[in-house]
Amino acid sequence: MRNRPPNIDGLAASTLQLPTGAWLTVLDCLCERFSSVPRAQWVERMARDRVVDSDGRSLTPETPYRVGLEVHYYREVPDEAPIPFDEVVLHEDPDLLVVDKPHFLPVTPAGAHVHETLLGRLIRRTGNDALAPLHRIDRDTAGLVLFSANPGSRARYQALFRERRINKSYEAIAAALPDVEFPCIRTSRIVTGDPFFRMQEIEGPANSETRIEVIERGNEYWRYALTPITGRKHQLRVHMAAMGAPIANDNVYPSLHHREAGDYSAPLQLLAKHLTFIDPLSGVERSYTSGFRLRGFPLFHA
Repeated sequence: MRNRPPNIDGLAASTLQLPTGAWLTVLDCLCERFSSVPRAQWVERMARDRVVDSDGRSLTPETPYRVGLEVHYYREVPDEAPIPFDEVVLHEDPDLLVVDKPHFLPVTPAGAHVHETLLGRLIRRTGNDALAPLHRIDRDTAGLVLFSANPGSRARYQALFRERRINKSYEAIAAALPDVEFPCIRTSRIVTGDPFFRMQEIEGPANSETRIEVIERGNEYWRYALTPITGRKHQLRVHMAAMGAPIANDNVYPSLHHREAGDYSAPLQLLAKHLTFIDPLSGVERSYTSGFRLRGFPLFHA
């Protein structure tokens, strides 16, 4: 069995299995497949051993093209800006990390964020390349994330989510809904929308369910407790927007709003607040609470 290339500075390698084509070199294929990356940048990566085969051998600009060759490369974003907010590790043992994530920090590499991710930071902090998130929350959402620290026990923790044996609850600040009787259950069918990163509700059998309660009532905005029964992408944001109370500062639902890079002035008012579960290894109940707090609004009062 071949080993994957090691992480570099907390970043795992991406993999491309070369398809059928008429390219003369691996470099020619990479340049055509990833046209947004200049040829000179691929050459420079190769010179730094950032493009290798499945045996860890460095590939060069002259390496001949071969169908089926596994090429491993490390994504890079020139001048990637640091995200000026810190995560907090709430629990660490040989099998599990529980981390409180700030707003704006992605859990894993995506788009313009490669090194500035929660996973990358934790690997650099712990030196454990085997770390893997057991679930995800949006970059825009703050709060609790669980990481597996040991591949040998990972499946038992993953089963908690698959079998719905973990209780998750969120807090959100959104517009008041005085005509709705709480607590209430929102169910709907959520599918991929347009553009691809947005979700939407459509007619059909429900595949999503959220319990919604009110924690505090203000003049214009209320603080809600949201408990996802299912785990569809953007489920809480879609459900609140569909009820007529989009989560405050949501730049995706109900409509898209552009946010300038580096603008941290209006964090999404959504927080993964509580996690409770029976540890599958010890049988002991674990319970964690985020130390972050949603900021509220001038018209909001306890």
